[in-house]
Amino acid sequence: MTKTSRARYTLEFKQEAVRLVEGGQSIAAAARTLRVVDQTLFNWVKAHRQGKLTGAESKPVSAEQMEISRLRAELARVKMERDILEKATAYFARGSI
Repeated sequence: MTKTSRARYTLEFKQEAVRLVEGGQSIAAAARTLRVVDQTLFNWVKAHRQGKLTGAESKPVSAEQMEISRLRAELARVKMERDILEKATAYFARGSI
């Protein structure tokens, strides 16, 4: 049996994840977007609200990496909005016939 290591996330990553949730995304949607477990994100939000959010020590994150992370989150939000609009369009198109 092989031993798996735990994922370690930087404070900046956790703060960005919390920002997604506080910006209106559900914990489940944000967790799916960021590829983390729902419970993990819930714990980060809870720790943030208590002022106890900490992160793994790591090398500094470049501006490009931060921009990529922000754009990925925005893309996920836009895809979710698109999917909702597609479902609404199909629903209303079905009712008008």
